[in-house]
Parts: sequence; C-alpha cells; structure tokens
Amino acid sequence: MNKKFDNLMDNKWWQEIAVVGFSFTIYTLKNDWMLFSSLASILMGISFYLILYMHAQFNRFFLLPVLFKGQRPLTYLSLTLLGVLVFSVLLFEMSTLDIFSKSHLYQNSHQRSYVYQLASVLGTLVCILSPIIVFKFYRIHKKQTDEALLFNQMQLNALKGQLNPHFLFNTFNTLYGISLEFPERTSDLIMKVSQLMRYQLESNSKQCVSLEDELDFINSYVQLEKERVGYRCDITYDCKIDNENAYKVSPMLLIAFIENAFKHGTCAIEKCFVRIIITVENGLLHLHVVNSIPKKTDVISTKIGLKNTIERLNLIYGKDYKLDIQDDKNTYIVDLKLQLKKTV
Repeated sequence: MNKKFDNLMDNKWWQEIAVVGFSFTIYTLKNDWMLFSSLASILMGISFYLILYMHAQFNRFFLLPVLFKGQRPLTYLSLTLLGVLVFSVLLFEMSTLDIFSKSHLYQNSHQRSYVYQLASVLGTLVCILSPIIVFKFYRIHKKQTDEALLFNQMQLNALKGQLNPHFLFNTFNTLYGISLEFPERTSDLIMKVSQLMRYQLESNSKQCVSLEDELDFINSYVQLEKERVGYRCDITYDCKIDNENAYKVSPMLLIAFIENAFKHGTCAIEKCFVRIIITVENGLLHLHVVNSIPKKTDVISTKIGLKNTIERLNLIYGKDYKLDIQDDKNTYIVDLKLQLKKTV
C-alpha cells in the first residue's frame, strides 16, 4: 500500500490531476454550481476556470523561476501582482458580456464586480500553486534523501571492503600463531577459520543479519583466540540475550572491538586478560570489552578496524548509539550501547 502511494506521489501526471481536481472543486463550490441548471452555465464556468488555470500555469512556468532560480522575490511579487490585475480585468470584462445575462453564472451583483474577479484570480492562484509547490519540494526532498541513502550505502560498502581484509589479516595471524605452538591442532583450526571466512563472505552482501548468527560468529572467534592464547591469558566471554531470534544487526559490526582487545590485550607474556560481556534487554545491546595493556609492546596498530567500525556506526545509527572508550594505560575499556532493530 505504501509503495503504491509513493508511486502516486512520484508520478507528475497524477500530481497534476490531483491539483486540477482540488482547485476545480474549490472553484465550483465557491460559485454554487449545484444551482446551475443549464449546460451553457456549466460550459461558461469551465471556460472561466480554464482562464484561471492558465494564469496559474503562467505564474508557475514563467514567474516562479524568477523567485526560485533568480532569487529575486521583489521582482516575482511585482510580476505576480501585474498578472493578477491583467487576468482579473479580463474576467471582469467577460462577466459583463450579454451572454451571461441568459445564464445562471454570475447572476449576483457582487459576482459581477471587479473585486470578486480579483479575489477569484488570487484564490485560484493560491489553490493551484500551493499543492504544486508542495509536490515540487516533496520531489526535491525525496531525491536528496535517495541520493543520501545511495551515498551512505556506497560508503558502507567501501568500509566493509576495508574491514573484511583487515579481519582476514588478523585471523590468519591468529592461525599462524597457533600452528607454531600447537601444530597438531592446525587442521581443525583451519576448518574453524574457513567457517569464519564463509560467514564473513556471505554476510558482506547483507545489510543486516540475525543477532543469533552474529553472536555465533563472535563466539567462534573467541574460541579460536582461546586456542591460541588461552593458556597464558584470562579470557572471559559472557553473553546474555533476552531473545536472540527477535533482533537483527549490521554484520561484522562488533568484531572490530573484540579483535582489538585480543590484539593488544594478549601481546605480552606477563599476566593479561580480555573480558567480553554482551547483553541485550528489550532490544538494547550493550557491549562491554575490557583488556589489559602491557607495559611494553611491539604491536603496531593502524586502528583501521576501529576507525571503520565507528564510521559505520555513524552512518547506520547516526546519533542513536553511545560509544565510550577509556584508556588509563593499564586497561582499555570499550562500552557500546545501541538499539537493535526487530526482525519482521
């Protein structure tokens, strides 16, 4: 239903028909057409309306550009007043013709006055131009909105294109570290990595995925990291969701914060930790990630993953999310809250 309504709103011909129907209805009610009993009166009334309609179209195509494109409001007002005066004189002269003495149109004395014709020209001009201008600005606004959405989608696709290779790079680094220390586990871990890669490729073309699938992906990644550094790092992963199947989320949106925690929180031999807590209650997702920061580190960070993720958050959620990052030289804390969309 909404799609059909949007199509009608976008169709210029339907818009013109709506404008004519609206203005013609107002015009007929103003002149009490329900009292007209002769065909001649109706035809004359239509003739008068067509003159009024021609005046409005003249203003629309020749004078309005002076206002909108030329940015000359005083010139537009002057020309509009001149046009109103000319057409009101034309209608007044027509109403004085003998032909109207035999019809039921403009029988009252006040309807034959110049003031009445002037009011008719002004009133009809407003009734016709107002919806035309509204439709015009609706089309302009819709075009700008569509262009903005397209631009945002292009940006998101570009960010995903940067984020996925970044994730791939980090994952293979993890696999490489495990193969050096535990070569007997390599075959099983390659299978796990392939599953992660499959999810990443399949979700890349989707705007949203189910929260359940995204959490399964995060859990698999955490388990992979436990295989690599779990023997020397305290890793905590806790996930509490009120209803996993009820929500959807942008894919690969949370993983950058978790990747970053493992990259920096597990790079030292001394005691280190990574704590990940994810909760969802009434659609509000709360991601809390804390990792230790080693005193000395050789890890070089470009922060591409975090930067891209924050840009994606801005594009997708705008101001409808809260991200707090704290770095006190001993611990690095990420606290993210965002309202999830419900699955239909």
